[in-house]
Amino acid sequence: MADNEGEGGNPGEGGGEDRGQTRPQRPTQTFQGLGSLRQAMTAATRATPAAPAPVVLAETDVEPKRDELGRSYATGKRKNAVARVWIKPGTGKITVNDRDSPVYFARPVLRMLISQPFVVSDRLGQFDVWCTVTGGGLSGQAGAVRHGISRALVFYEPGLRPTLKHGGFLTRDSRVVERKKYGKAKARRSFQFSKR
Repeated sequence: MADNEGEGGNPGEGGGEDRGQTRPQRPTQTFQGLGSLRQAMTAATRATPAAPAPVVLAETDVEPKRDELGRSYATGKRKNAVARVWIKPGTGKITVNDRDSPVYFARPVLRMLISQPFVVSDRLGQFDVWCTVTGGGLSGQAGAVRHGISRALVFYEPGLRPTLKHGGFLTRDSRVVERKKYGKAKARRSFQFSKR
């Protein structure tokens, strides 16, 4: 007993160092807000210059679907939201329900979500988007707009289909709210149990 007192006390403490299982220590880095995180991310991308591969258009026999105004139309869906999306060549302006996208989708994550199809297909700032979206909440609506933009891009340029398909942008996310069952408080939650 007296021999073990000076060597660590509890059996769970300090046992890993004696067995040769030392881990390399990472430098601790903390970020004060989004600004410093963004600077760290840009510094990391500069350190590893992996130039993105240019988007190669696949050879297809599919004709582009455009109306007389040069627009392509598609419908996007997510949860309970349905978005009707028109795209045409332009400066990259996105209008949602007659409002600019920064006004309608105030959260930066939602704005990033709807611009993902353009980033992946290397078409950022080349198309104007006009859409109307109904149903659901803001997150579901942003997902519906993203789905609609992806499908409209494929209708406008069928060669982009493999790139967008590989990124999972053309798949309709089928997860919706589960229905409530009788005898339950919600879909699966039971009422509070009472023994007597």
